[in-house]
Parts: sequence; C-alpha cells; structure tokens
Amino acid sequence: MRKVVMLILMLTVCSVLAVPAFAQGGEAPAHSGTNWVAITSGFAMAFAVGLAALGQSKVAASACEGFARNPAARPAIQLGLILGLAFIESLVLFTLVIIFVKVA
Repeated sequence: MRKVVMLILMLTVCSVLAVPAFAQGGEAPAHSGTNWVAITSGFAMAFAVGLAALGQSKVAASACEGFARNPAARPAIQLGLILGLAFIESLVLFTLVIIFVKVA
C-alpha cells in the first residue's frame, strides 16, 4: 500500500513540475491548413449527443418502470422525468455553445 501511495505522489509531483515545460514562448506557428478545432469539436458533439441519448433512454426506461410499479405516483414521476430530460438536453446545448465559441 505504501508503494502505491508513493507512486501516486511521485506522479502528481512530476505532473505539477512538468507544467512549465509546456509554457513555451515565441511566435505562433504558421497556419497549417487543417482546422483541428473544428474536427475535434465534431467528435465532441458526437460524444455529447450519443451519451445524452443513452442517458435519456435510461431516464425514460426508469420512468416507465416507475409508472408500472406505482400508477398513483404518476405526477411526481412525470415531473422528475421532464426535469431530468431537460437537464440532460441542456448539457448537449452547453456543448454546442462551447463549440460555437471555440470554432468561431
């Protein structure tokens, strides 16, 4: 256990001390022709939408199970369902806004 703690501590120290190595000064490189921000933002949006779809399907499945188990609790379950779906969709919209800010 002690070796694992020391290994994690040393990795943390090395990570903190390596940060100034990336702080290079000087001129920015010339335009390379490939807009990597646009390409990676497409992947980011795809990941966000895919994972949000998985989350929304899990929320909907849980709500359907809740309706089936206790029909009298429908208003509370429906409120939680709509609120959960809104929060999940807002994360995708936040990703879209960040992408527009970074690409433009």
